[in-house]
Amino acid sequence: MRATRGASLGPRGRAALVSEPDPDLNGLLAEPRRMKILDWLQEEGSARVRDLSVAFGVSEATIRQDLEKLESDGHINRQHGGAFLRAMPRQVQTLSLQHMENIDKKRKIGVNAASLVGEGETIILDAGSTTTEIAHNLLGRSSLTVITNALNIALMLGAVPGYAVHMPGGQFKAPTLSLSGDKAADYFADVFAGKLFLATAGVALDSGLTYPSFADLELKQAMIRAASHVYLVADSTKINRSSFTRLGTLDVIHSFITDDGIRDEDVRAFESRGIKVIIAE
Repeated sequence: MRATRGASLGPRGRAALVSEPDPDLNGLLAEPRRMKILDWLQEEGSARVRDLSVAFGVSEATIRQDLEKLESDGHINRQHGGAFLRAMPRQVQTLSLQHMENIDKKRKIGVNAASLVGEGETIILDAGSTTTEIAHNLLGRSSLTVITNALNIALMLGAVPGYAVHMPGGQFKAPTLSLSGDKAADYFADVFAGKLFLATAGVALDSGLTYPSFADLELKQAMIRAASHVYLVADSTKINRSSFTRLGTLDVIHSFITDDGIRDEDVRAFESRGIKVIIAE
């Protein structure tokens, strides 16, 4: 049985959650737009021309030209009406993640975040390379309940004696080895966890938390509502960076775990918003 309790919005303005495209991304020049499209594909695995056309506010012909260029550069394979990430089949077979850059920073964050988890706690681990590093550092515990949408994390922790690992249902996303969609979000409606370790593509004072596509926004909102304390885990290269869609303002975060590459002025800015900054060294 899974531990449940009615989810609440919590004390810090959780109602501020939104999901919307960043309006500044409409009208991008060709090369920045292609990089955003590649980010989308690296998050979702595939995309349809018509969806990209609507999202970026350009014609389908323009999107097809973008996909032709990304294919010629070796990133994707086009198919009728869309495209998919070229490395995806092998990646799933080897259970490898798409975003493995800045791994040294992520490992430091993983050690620090795992040290905040006590024996017998119930936690939520979001999918991602940084949260995977947290999972690696939880292997020495004797008792833990972990709720995760990440297949690789569930496989890693599920065989540990004394661990209870739960997963939602939903649609499988190959690049992040995760489950997503409405069913995954609905699972968290009756879940209560002490701590959520939340991943992001970008975090900034003005745009808040941003992601490469729409697919996971509802799920992440549900995770946030289900947790008493939300830890954002992101390396310093993601600070003051915006991706395609916005999850919400920084008010949904209680603590931010990052590496020592964060600037002093950014630490002060986050703390002025009531967010505790934890620097992993």
